[in-house]
Amino acid sequence: MIGQFGINILVPVGACSFVGGVLDRWLGTSFLVIILFFVGAVAGFWNIYRFSRKIFEKQSDEEAYLHRGRSGKRRKGKAGEK
Repeated sequence: MIGQFGINILVPVGACSFVGGVLDRWLGTSFLVIILFFVGAVAGFWNIYRFSRKIFEKQSDEEAYLHRGRSGKRRKGKAGEK
């Protein structure tokens, strides 16, 4: 999971920085790499936010499922029983 967090941040930052560098050389500018670096950073942190929310929601659902029978309430028996 830690590796997935790293990949979710590094790939967008690296890809946007690379594209910014290529565009800077092609257009003869020197600021696009900086702008696209920050765009990649924002995209990376947005990926981390979505990924972590998905993980914690999944854990919450699993915990709710595991603790459902431990609430002390009587469960319904077989069909036809009251």
